[in-house]
Amino acid sequence: MKFVLLWTDLALWLMAAAGIAYAWRVRAQANLRATWVRVLRDPVAASAGVVMALFLLVTLMDSLHLRRELQSGEGAAAVYDTRTLSLLDLLLARQIEMREVSYSLPLGAHGLNKESILEAGGQVRRDFPRLQFGGAHLADPAEQWAGDVLGRVGLGLAGGFIVVALMVALTAAALARHHGGWRDALADLAADRTFYPLRAMLLTLAVVALLAGPVIALMPHYHVFGTDRTGNDVLVQALKSVRTAFVIGALSTLATLPLALLLGVLAGYYKGWVDELIQYVYTTLSSVPNVLLIAACVMMVQVFFDKNPELFETAAERSDVKMLMLCLILGLTGWAGLCRLVRAETLKLRELDYVQAATAFGVSDLAIMARHIVPNVMHLVLVTLVLSFSELILYEAVLTYVGVGVDPVMNSFGSMINLARAEMSRDPVVWWSFAAAFGFMVGLVLAANLFADGVRDAFDPKARSARPRLLRRSKEAVDA
Repeated sequence: MKFVLLWTDLALWLMAAAGIAYAWRVRAQANLRATWVRVLRDPVAASAGVVMALFLLVTLMDSLHLRRELQSGEGAAAVYDTRTLSLLDLLLARQIEMREVSYSLPLGAHGLNKESILEAGGQVRRDFPRLQFGGAHLADPAEQWAGDVLGRVGLGLAGGFIVVALMVALTAAALARHHGGWRDALADLAADRTFYPLRAMLLTLAVVALLAGPVIALMPHYHVFGTDRTGNDVLVQALKSVRTAFVIGALSTLATLPLALLLGVLAGYYKGWVDELIQYVYTTLSSVPNVLLIAACVMMVQVFFDKNPELFETAAERSDVKMLMLCLILGLTGWAGLCRLVRAETLKLRELDYVQAATAFGVSDLAIMARHIVPNVMHLVLVTLVLSFSELILYEAVLTYVGVGVDPVMNSFGSMINLARAEMSRDPVVWWSFAAAFGFMVGLVLAANLFADGVRDAFDPKARSARPRLLRRSKEAVDA
């Protein structure tokens, strides 16, 4: 095996390390810790955070890449396969190898299109062919399919219930010391009398476990979400698309930060011609349709890649660099909105007493911006970045749909929706590719939006909505 570090892998793992470092900093600062405690005490935000963590786990497993060593003669240099695999690919190896000829229904045992089948007597009949892998263990699908599927679903549900029971037991055991024993801890957990909304988080994990259990039980023998036109498993494509969505959402969001923060602080602090120049730049940028600007940049990058194929050893490296460039393009064309917010907040902060006092004492402009302005606009930056994450995931789907998104060989929700465009107009309708992409994307975006709402309500008290206030009142009543 040869480990391969793609550029986006490096970026994701550096972001994970930065997240751990930020968590350590939050732990050391009482004000930040108190703010994040408010986020985690919101049941909706905490549950959404659990879902986001599960999607992030899938992303990180898909960000450990390697290439298998091919057999070579003794003394010869090692030769590696051109295919770049991830840890998630190894876990889903059985489903990736279960490639059929063409379309098949979810949990189906036959193909979707009729074919000419040669019978033993030499006669040819038109019928739906048996799948090579899906339901291949059934001798008579017409009689055995329903019972086999129900049995495996029941087995998966039983496994999910066992996992849920273990999670509840371990949580109660952890709370027993501070809640007067295991039974009292279990009663408090059921009544939601815990400091953090553990009941809501456990219910979220229970739903995930009860959904994942039957899927895991069925996956070795069926295509749970069917297959696409080329016979590839749709569930595998949806799971592989999670990483693409995370990379686009996270890296593009972070790419907007340097320009937006720097130019917004400079415009708000210095005002005058500096403010007018920066306003002119982002107003001009905002007047150009984003899709056209991004499409032009992506096309230029594509032309460069086509003229220099020797720069990439494998197709995976080429697709990875193209996605990284797309993230940078999205960041460099999408900083105007955050820059406006930072500028407006800086205009307010520079007039406050402590900034005026620092100026009167002769503190340099750079020191004032670094010590007093930037830390006090970071709450606004954090809220905006979290909200932009889900927007960029949807944006990637739109860009890929119109043909200027990620590389076609890379799995993404936009690619799945784009391929499903023609499938939705055929007869019979092939709906499962679109439904799988839509379901996974909505789950990720909804979790990101709900978590962003919790972050906004905690970091920006002026924007708190009625829902968190009701939740806080019920929590305060429980604590009392």
